Amino acid sequence: MSTTKKTGPKKTVLDKIIFSIRNQPQTSNGVSRTAIVKYLKAELQYDNSTALKQALKKGVSSGKLEQTGQSFRVKGDPQVAPQDDDQLEIINVSEGKGSVVSERGDTITVKYVGTLNDDDGNSTEFDSANSFKFDLGAGEVIKGWDRGLLDMKVGARRRLVVPPKLGYGKRGSPPEIPPNATLHFDVTMKKIEKA
Repeated sequence: MSTTKKTGPKKTVLDKIIFSIRNQPQTSNGVSRTAIVKYLKAELQYDNSTALKQALKKGVSSGKLEQTGQSFRVKGDPQVAPQDDDQLEIINVSEGKGSVVSERGDTITVKYVGTLNDDDGNSTEFDSANSFKFDLGAGEVIKGWDRGLLDMKVGARRRLVVPPKLGYGKRGSPPEIPPNATLHFDVTMKKIEKA
C-alpha cells in the first residue's frame, strides 16, 4: 500500500469518493462506507448523504468501484492483503520539516487521537492528548508506537493501524479497549529530543 496521498480530480461526488478511498487505510475489502463519509466531511467538507449514497451505487453499477458488504475499493487498484497478526500499517499523511528524524532512544512529544472501529465501521475515540512525551523504543508505550513512530520529522503526521499483538493483546485495557482490539491512531510529531 502506498504511503503517500494520491492526488487527482475531485469534481464529481464519485471522484471525491475515489479520492477518499485512496487516501485512507484499507482492509482487504477496501474502506467502509462510514469511513468514506467521515473522511469526506473532515477532509473535503462534503456532507450530502443522499448524493453519496447515489454515487456509491453508481460507482458499483458502472464498474468503477467494487463492494464487499459495506466496504468499497476502487476497481483495478491493488488489493490489500489480509493483515498478519503482527503487521503494523503506517500511512504517512504529511512529511514534516527539517532533517532531524526520530530514532530509538529519542525523547519525543506527540499529539494523538486513538480510535476503535466496530464491525459496522463506526469509529469511537478511546484516548487523545495534545502533548504526550515518552522515550521511543524503551517499551514505555505499546509496540505499535515504538515501531510506528520511527523516522518521523517534526510536524509529520501519521496514521497507524495497530493489530492486537502490537497493542494491548488478548487482555485489552478495560474498560476502554476490549480484548483483541485493532487500534487506530492519528499521530503528529511535535518535538524530538535526541538521545
